[in-house]
Amino acid sequence: MSIAAIMVHVDVERDCEQRVQFALDLADRFQAALIGVAGLPLRPAFAAGGVVIYREPTQDDYAAATTRFEEMGKKFCIQGQALRSVEWRTALELPTDLIVREARAADVILVGPTRSGRNVRDLVEPGVILLRAGRPVLVVPDVIGPLPLRRVVVACKDARECRRAVRDALPFLREANEVLVVEIGEEDSKSEDKRNLADIRRYLTRHGVIVADEIWKRARGPVATELLELVRTEQADLIVSGGYGHSRLGEWIFGGVTQELLASSPVCCMLSH
Repeated sequence: MSIAAIMVHVDVERDCEQRVQFALDLADRFQAALIGVAGLPLRPAFAAGGVVIYREPTQDDYAAATTRFEEMGKKFCIQGQALRSVEWRTALELPTDLIVREARAADVILVGPTRSGRNVRDLVEPGVILLRAGRPVLVVPDVIGPLPLRRVVVACKDARECRRAVRDALPFLREANEVLVVEIGEEDSKSEDKRNLADIRRYLTRHGVIVADEIWKRARGPVATELLELVRTEQADLIVSGGYGHSRLGEWIFGGVTQELLASSPVCCMLSH
């Protein structure tokens, strides 16, 4: 239960310097290796008469992509030269697939939030990575500084994903000044929910985490909205939560807490599945 290697997705076609700086700071904080990954599929597409047509990449396409990867890698390694270890990994494929495959090398994966615009070649799908990588995913907003870990909200639910998230997040929770254990539920589940909160508090305390409070709130609207409002009120800087507790299909159709956190959280979210 330590952080020895951090993986960060580096966008090829968009600026993500703040995410890279965030990852550098986090790797330094945990004295961890930092692995940068960048992927770009070389099958440019265009629409003609409503039909998407792919053309085969040329040698010039390969050369341009290779040069771009080399330039990015050189910059990344220079930025991380003071760290314990820094690595750079690339492939001419969708970055989501690349990250899922390379996830075996890391303890936690840093990505940006869910984006629209599926025609962007280096678009990453955090939800797919969360489901397939077998590692916790730390979703980092576009505009972000170093992670202060003054106050962390652990979003609780008596489910496997939540238990996994709490355990995965222990290195972060031990670093936090204080942790709030929170559950948003229905009135008829209040008694059992509070017992679950007490168990999680004791579990965290036994692992050296400073738990400031247990909070139970009745859901008066969408759970994600209630949770994010509490995060703003409490001025928390990290949310820890289980991800996709129901089927992924159900989450995509009906929304769901996970989808909202992946797309709209104003603070970092650490999710495990």
